Amino acid sequence: MMRIAAIVMALVLAACAARGPAPVVDRLPAPPPPVAESPAPPPPEPPAQKPVPTHTVKRGETLASIALQYGLDYRELAAWNNIVNPNRLEVGRVLALGAPTGAPSTATAPVTTPLAIPLATPGLPIEARPLANTVTAKVEPRASKVPFTDRALSQMNAAESGPSPLSGDAPPPIVVAAPNPAPVTPVPASELEKAKPGTDGEDVDWMWPAKGKVLAPFNETSKGMDIAGKKGAAVLAAASGRVVYAGAGLRGYGKLVIIKHNETWLSAYAHNDNILVKEQQDVRKGQKIAEMGSSDADQVKLHFEVRRQGKPVDPIKVLPAM
Repeated sequence: MMRIAAIVMALVLAACAARGPAPVVDRLPAPPPPVAESPAPPPPEPPAQKPVPTHTVKRGETLASIALQYGLDYRELAAWNNIVNPNRLEVGRVLALGAPTGAPSTATAPVTTPLAIPLATPGLPIEARPLANTVTAKVEPRASKVPFTDRALSQMNAAESGPSPLSGDAPPPIVVAAPNPAPVTPVPASELEKAKPGTDGEDVDWMWPAKGKVLAPFNETSKGMDIAGKKGAAVLAAASGRVVYAGAGLRGYGKLVIIKHNETWLSAYAHNDNILVKEQQDVRKGQKIAEMGSSDADQVKLHFEVRRQGKPVDPIKVLPAM
């Protein structure tokens, strides 16, 4: 009996010795599962760039005439197309009518050669811009005049200029140094606030450019109106702006001044006797810019044009009532 009890006790002690310590259980809450990061959205695509409009050069056209046709500064047109010599323009060349994509719209033109006028018919002086105090040009007979149409202008230029400069038959353009222009008159900022070049505003404060009777109203052929006057009468800037052309390089216009009022509007003053301003000069509304004459015309008059984005507009629609 005692032996059995001893055996039972030994088994109990062996069982107790075989047991290890009780396991420790961590009862803290389990960490949340990791959140999958959403992929970054792709960058927005840049807006589609509008193609820059172009113009194909036709025979008889000049850089100045193309710029006037589209309401541009010929210096900017030269810069956009990397034209150094504006007197050599190949027929068939495609010109960009705006700044290249990503380029500033007010780039300085790389023009290094003065803009010369085409070889003139006998009796018409060959001059370079800007002009001041020059001798009055002789006038061609009335029978040789044709309406101021783009087609007639191109035909006249083609007939007078002869073979294309690329053929090697025509002599190079003749450039004659012009006398010093009138001193530049600074224009207060307040005067140019409504017509500051480089803005998109439509607000231009217009006035009549000369005193006189309207000889010929606006029509699609002339693209402007003719105002009568005496030789030497004052021609005034119809609104504040910047002179983008002053010279005699556009056949049919004589001595011409073009003022850019903003990115929308420009005005042109043709057949002057003397030009009193120079290119890139700021002028104020009512400032004397030229003297009336009959250059490339059959009588003393001012041919006045107003253009909106290059398209002719009847000046009566923008000028105040007389």
